[in-house]
Amino acid sequence: MSYKISIDAMGGDHGLKTTVPACLSALKKFPDLHICLVGIAKDIEQFLTAHKTPYDTTRLSVVNAHEIVEMDESPALALRNKKDSSMRVAINLVKSGDVDACVSAGNTGALMATSKFVLKTLNEIDRPAIVYAIPSLDRKTKKMNPVYMLDLGANVNCSSEQLFQFGIMGSVLAANLKGTERPRVALLNIGEEEMKGLDSIKQAAKMLQNCDHINYIGYVEGNDIFSAKADVIVCDGFAGNIALKTMEGTAKLIADMLKDSFNNSIFSKIAMLISAPVLTGLKRKLDTNQYNGASLLGLRGIVIKSHGGASAEAFETAIYEAIKEIKYNIPQKTQAQIERIMQS
Repeated sequence: MSYKISIDAMGGDHGLKTTVPACLSALKKFPDLHICLVGIAKDIEQFLTAHKTPYDTTRLSVVNAHEIVEMDESPALALRNKKDSSMRVAINLVKSGDVDACVSAGNTGALMATSKFVLKTLNEIDRPAIVYAIPSLDRKTKKMNPVYMLDLGANVNCSSEQLFQFGIMGSVLAANLKGTERPRVALLNIGEEEMKGLDSIKQAAKMLQNCDHINYIGYVEGNDIFSAKADVIVCDGFAGNIALKTMEGTAKLIADMLKDSFNNSIFSKIAMLISAPVLTGLKRKLDTNQYNGASLLGLRGIVIKSHGGASAEAFETAIYEAIKEIKYNIPQKTQAQIERIMQS
């Protein structure tokens, strides 16, 4: 099976310095991978020449685009005024069928708006959602078991029907990428009791509970996100984005506090040397590079959003995420599941 992916080469905080090395590395590891680097052609070709890394020219092509969507640019203006941006052209290639998926580290709002406009949503899906694999620990098996959480910022206000749709989409994604026949789906709420939460959450709970195709397990709270209680956690984009940013901030705080503690005295430095293997293992498990790549789920095509400040290694992980979704035909399987639910 071949995988054809368009890359918004100019997107993100670092542009070509991140995207090109990541693509060259991915091409080495996946002999069936074909990449279209989309951006200002002369800049890309100059970078490839300067990089001096050999690559298969039959599997890497350059597609010219004359504009770049800036990271702080208005999504509406980018959609209206930059029809020849690297982001727009990369998404157009998915629409035309020339590639199977698009990966971009660019402006999230512009990527979502452009993707929805160009690719459209699946039948019966109102809005796409941003879904991301959150690292969590299964306390029974003591193994890392990522949970797919959506929406993480695309939709601030969501109706019960939209939350229900997110549950369907997340369930299909988790079933395929985790290899779980009936992934556990939960709603993020302020308590586990049925009477708690907004009316939209309560109504979504009833809809999920009454759907035989979804393995709905009830509400989970914020402190359950990392406990692997569920395979999919559904929420609106407001709560989801706050939760995600809180996680990122907490992780940074803990890392800074550990660093400061180990530098307090000669004894703490000795303790750091003794505990180095444990800390290295912990760092490996929580390495953000291996979790980079959020899917814009619900579209009639595959679009993966990389973190804007991602390293080349992390951007490469986003490419792998696209490969997995191509392999399992996520949009087609999601549409098929929706049709089964509508007919039942």
